[in-house]
Amino acid sequence: MITSYENIISQFMSTLSVPLTPELSKMIDKMVESGVGANKAEVARKAIEYFAEEKAIEAVLKAEKEVAEGKILRGDLDELAKKL
Repeated sequence: MITSYENIISQFMSTLSVPLTPELSKMIDKMVESGVGANKAEVARKAIEYFAEEKAIEAVLKAEKEVAEGKILRGDLDELAKKL
């Protein structure tokens, strides 16, 4: 059985309609033209993935800073709970 591209996409991906400013729309068009993605949807997906990766990196760096500053709790969980 041959399945259409649209059927495959509808089974595995959801769609989202987002209003964009003219500036953002132009940025996406330029990214498609420069090969960042094959189309606007791919550029948007890559941007969301990149944003999520950046937030994860920020969280790790923040945690490392807190460890370096001694802002972490160590010890027995029951004893720590009593202190809180």
